[in-house]
Amino acid sequence: MHCFRPKTIKTADEVDPHLPRTDCGDGEAETQQAYKYQISSCDQLMRPDDANIMGNVHGGNILKMIEEAGGIVSTRHCNTQKGDRCLAALVRVEKTEFLFPVFIGEVVHVSAEITYTSKHSLEVQVEVIAENIFTGAKKLSNKAALWYVPCSLQNVDKIMEVPPIKYASAQQEEEGKKRYEAQKTERMETKERIEALMPPPPNAERHTVRFSLSSLIHLVGPSDCTLHDYVHGGTTMKLMDEVAGIVAARHCNTNIVTAAVDAINFHRKIKKGCVVTVTGRLTFVSNKSMEIEVLVDVASLLEEKEKYRAVSAFFTFISLDKENKPLPIPPLKIEGEDEQKRFEEGKARYLQNKAKRLADKERQQ
Repeated sequence: MHCFRPKTIKTADEVDPHLPRTDCGDGEAETQQAYKYQISSCDQLMRPDDANIMGNVHGGNILKMIEEAGGIVSTRHCNTQKGDRCLAALVRVEKTEFLFPVFIGEVVHVSAEITYTSKHSLEVQVEVIAENIFTGAKKLSNKAALWYVPCSLQNVDKIMEVPPIKYASAQQEEEGKKRYEAQKTERMETKERIEALMPPPPNAERHTVRFSLSSLIHLVGPSDCTLHDYVHGGTTMKLMDEVAGIVAARHCNTNIVTAAVDAINFHRKIKKGCVVTVTGRLTFVSNKSMEIEVLVDVASLLEEKEKYRAVSAFFTFISLDKENKPLPIPPLKIEGEDEQKRFEEGKARYLQNKAKRLADKERQQ
């Protein structure tokens, strides 16, 4: 079991005694212009059911914890203002790097901080630190940036305004604005793939896309949902990671782990009682990594014609030996023009990400 508790937070007067204040209805004054909030997780011990058979914690479990932390801090912040109470809904996860694997027996700490607010959305930066409780050694295993919008509890389609935060400098605010505009543009440009994905035939050739293509069907129940009766973003991401892991394992037949997740775009909400089909397929393979496209399709049990694409993302996996060292990935056998096109698109993303990592490394030196 894990939970989140707020770190020590300064009072409004300690942050800035000149900030405008308003009565929240319980006699306590709150800042109308909110400041940064930060939360951290209770120590959560990674157990066998959190990991694969090799002891590596599932990337989906980490993503779920990241989303929970972001959702809590976002919801808490957005309810510091007057008006309808609201619940923060996840709309996008930026590229997430899995810097180091987390193992059974380690303790995970999750911290989340609001770093930018627009009128109707907010950015949350999340860090995941894994600790070996026997040696005290700590490692930064994950960093992620998530975007949320506050939805009214009275009307889920009503997007509430977000209380602004106070920035340490004008430069910090300007950098946040650039990130906001960039993700907004990318979300608008994201096109939903609407082609039907067929299950692989029983005689598919090994190391082809058809051989490893995998699907998971899940009925959305109450435990999957928020107070709005819509699915938690973290629940969806966990299912997506599970399917991507199956695809990767089928292709390599080795121990595999999540290495990174490209931007996850939540196109539409998923309501309680719907059936979700999560499908994963290989799109690109390099010598040491493989890209897997994961698509989440939704169908209503009651309305036959209500079918739509809800979420899409690209997961990157690597193959590991018994000492957790990278193994070569078997080449992907391409069949047809569509697979070749997706392979070239995946290769372009791979080269772009590789160039970015090299540039970041040079800047740090």
